[in-house]
Amino acid sequence: MPHLQYSGPDGKTARYPLLKRLISIGSAPESHIVLRGPEIAAAHCTLTHEPGRFVLESTARANTFLVGGKKTRSQELRHGDVVVIGSHELTFSTVDPPAEAAPSRESAARHEIDAMRRLQVFSELLLSDGDLDHLLSELIDQVVALTRARKGFLVLADGDGGYTIRVARNLDRQPVDDASQLLSDNIIREVITKREPQIISDALHDERFNSSLSVINLKLSSVMCVPLIVRGELLGLIYVGNDQAIALFTKSDLETLRVFAAQAALFIKNAKLLNELRSESAGLARRLESIRFGQIIGACPQMIDVYRRVEKVAGIDVTVMITGETGTGKELIAREIHERSPRARGPLITVNCGAIPETLIESELFGHIKGAFTGAVNNQVGKFQAADKGTIFLDEIGELPLPMQVKLLRVLQERSVQRLGESKSTPIDIRVVAATNRDLAREVGEGRFREDLYHRLHVINVHLPPLRERGDDVLLIARYFVGRFAREFGRPVDPTKAFDRAAEQALLRFAWPGNIRQLENHIKKALVLADGPALTARDLDLELPMPSEQSPSGEDLISVTDIGDQVLPLAEARELWQRGYINRVLALNNGNRTKTARDLGVDPRTIFRHLEKEPR
Repeated sequence: MPHLQYSGPDGKTARYPLLKRLISIGSAPESHIVLRGPEIAAAHCTLTHEPGRFVLESTARANTFLVGGKKTRSQELRHGDVVVIGSHELTFSTVDPPAEAAPSRESAARHEIDAMRRLQVFSELLLSDGDLDHLLSELIDQVVALTRARKGFLVLADGDGGYTIRVARNLDRQPVDDASQLLSDNIIREVITKREPQIISDALHDERFNSSLSVINLKLSSVMCVPLIVRGELLGLIYVGNDQAIALFTKSDLETLRVFAAQAALFIKNAKLLNELRSESAGLARRLESIRFGQIIGACPQMIDVYRRVEKVAGIDVTVMITGETGTGKELIAREIHERSPRARGPLITVNCGAIPETLIESELFGHIKGAFTGAVNNQVGKFQAADKGTIFLDEIGELPLPMQVKLLRVLQERSVQRLGESKSTPIDIRVVAATNRDLAREVGEGRFREDLYHRLHVINVHLPPLRERGDDVLLIARYFVGRFAREFGRPVDPTKAFDRAAEQALLRFAWPGNIRQLENHIKKALVLADGPALTARDLDLELPMPSEQSPSGEDLISVTDIGDQVLPLAEARELWQRGYINRVLALNNGNRTKTARDLGVDPRTIFRHLEKEPR
């Protein structure tokens, strides 16, 4: 153990172990080392323990001391340096004096306590944020000092069946030169082969090891070597030696070294696992980044076309219409258009046109002044004014009543709004992005949507494909949801191994009438209810009968045999299948439309519209 051996003018001696990072020396009673005398300042100097060295520094210009007979105010101490402060003499040592051949019980107890203190210090270091190399160097420094060795080495497996010297330190806490010469060392091979610790009392005269490179080059007499093993895995070993004494190491030293080795092995193993997890996480992040577009995940050709179109239109201040089924991610596309546009610093205001009562929609969109109608107790800015210098996203634009379509058209043409109850108009600077899951061209033909408003909104179209047409994107998105919600729900599920084979097939086979929103609901349900580490088709609630099977209502779903020789357009055939599927789920839920919408992950209005189209 590093210490200062004190020798005073009165003949008294004392030994001060250097256990702290900063040790104060002076005449003040609160100093760690108290020295009396008129020439000693209250806080005369400090001894700082830095990685690999001890530095003695005065606290004031007048507070000098002698090291090796030379006056100085700052000195890095070496083993054996004699420091004179006033009439007091302190000898610096990095190692305890050699133990007697038969140590007393008292000295053995002190040695054991010293070992526990060092183990405690090292354990505290493991809890710090220090890097691995520094902690391993500190480990070998502690082991060298504790075992009275003069050199210490930490040898680690390199992953290719070989071993490399990771740390090589001497008594002065300095690196050992040419440590690589030990790679073919006989002692190392012996410990690696037998996985048992070794004590060699007189290596220079031991026939087994007197040709060992380390024994020859380092002139070692006493050698001790202990393997680093965790759950049967050999991670490496700790190797210490002394070139000045034979039979230096005892069984007690070996047991102490084994305790340090066990602690170090666990730390090294955990560090390796952490590095592997970080590497795997970084790899997953890179792979995820390659298949995502902002917050949107997908790599199928249809989505690549969507990404390209968004990148082209985002920087141009034109109106965009986003079309696609419910739950395909239209709002995410609108957000990407906004965030990639020159208006990104402005607000993005989202309006769900189908969720606002018809009596309030004009006030919600354009605002009102106090007293404009019963209940208007304050002035209110509408969504269009709130979106000034930014983007307004009109979701479910197809749900907008015809009277409001006329007023919206006027706002889009004049780029100004007039609040309810107000006589003047306010100019606005906005970009409009709209979205719908309806076929607006058909709605125009049937008189439910104004043709002039349709052409005003339908400048550029971005169509989102349904999930069932996106191939393996279903699995990519499902794994993303698992990674996201597993942390939230406290489930230890690895996204890369989240599903068994049957579950993956079920995910790919399912039609997903509710698209991504429905997939998200199924993943959440599975994470909450699943028992095993991998999610199954049953956990995902996807073990439903195939389309050709009989539904509980007694009506068959659409199948190839139902069509006969008739050839239908794919969209029409898909609509027929979807209609039959919704009817089946309604039957499973005894006609409960709200529960059916929740199971399918769609808005209840979708079910209501479906029922309106069904023949009575």
